[in-house]
Amino acid sequence: MPILLNRPFRTYLLIAGCLLWAWPAAAQFQHAKYGGDFLSVGGGARALAMGSAQVAVARDVTSGYWNPAGLAGMKDVEIIYMHSERFNGIVGYDYGAVAYPVRHDGGVFALSFFRQGVDNIKNTLNAWDRERNLPRDNPQDYITEFSTADVAFLLTYASSRSDALSWGASAKILNSRLGPFAKAWGYSLDFGLRYHTPWVDLGINLMDITTMLKFWDVNQAKLQALSDNYGDVVPEGQNERVLPTVKFGLARVFDFNDFLLTTAADVDIRFEGRRTYYLNLGDASFEPHLGGEVTYKKHFSFRAGLTDFTTGFGSGLSMSPTLGAGLNFKRLTLDYGFASFAGTASALGFTHRISLKVQI
Repeated sequence: MPILLNRPFRTYLLIAGCLLWAWPAAAQFQHAKYGGDFLSVGGGARALAMGSAQVAVARDVTSGYWNPAGLAGMKDVEIIYMHSERFNGIVGYDYGAVAYPVRHDGGVFALSFFRQGVDNIKNTLNAWDRERNLPRDNPQDYITEFSTADVAFLLTYASSRSDALSWGASAKILNSRLGPFAKAWGYSLDFGLRYHTPWVDLGINLMDITTMLKFWDVNQAKLQALSDNYGDVVPEGQNERVLPTVKFGLARVFDFNDFLLTTAADVDIRFEGRRTYYLNLGDASFEPHLGGEVTYKKHFSFRAGLTDFTTGFGSGLSMSPTLGAGLNFKRLTLDYGFASFAGTASALGFTHRISLKVQI
């Protein structure tokens, strides 16, 4: 069955396509393993608590990331914000999104924002006196601070093809910045489908389906002290490409009068030659996610999940459990997620996430 595109989305797709293919034909790109990995954190504390099994579950503003098709059918404007800290507070992660239903054509637009960064990093390049081969007399006067951050914007449109089938697409723009020393811009497209049956919901999200292209620019003047003081080679900018990821999910909701039980299972299929995950087939790696949620009278939810399935490290199969809860007060939802307290990932410190969602 063909998917018919309405006029607003055809215009949106044309603009996105022009942006994606407007690079020099002679440009050379190097494969960047883990090049877009900061986005794998996702959006919303509910997702973390359910082991990131969301491809067939999410049907709210967070769908702009998990599966664009999940936005279809939304009736109200939704706004969400989430803050998370990892590695004992060293790495900060912020996520925000807004979804706006379009009344005249039944579609939904959404804008999502992601930032992962480390702030207040000391720059000591100019605190060394190369003539004396010793620190300067007042080294603190030559020490500055900078931040390194990855930022991404997703512009999403979704619509329903029928009562059972919905689809959506996102244009993604990514900016990476290493203080004053280097910066990069990247862009790609995501495309998702969601299908409802009486027994199970199915979802698929083709992330970076066009391959993400990143263009790095290095400020060599700012890094000249590497060569002058330490004899290191000053790096040059290069072009990178991030291969697509396929996210596939199943979900089913069981209704027990006052209680709703949601069960979900996802698998992320990557083609980067990763070797640490449980299932590998050539350069393809398979990363499972399992999650469940029990909701009482649509007001209180308890969640649990499993993620970070890995092998090796002398312990065989390892996985990281997740936990969380949610409170829903009419049009206000507060969610909390907690992870990395067991399994191999626990060595990197606990992860706490809190998100607040508002319906207007």
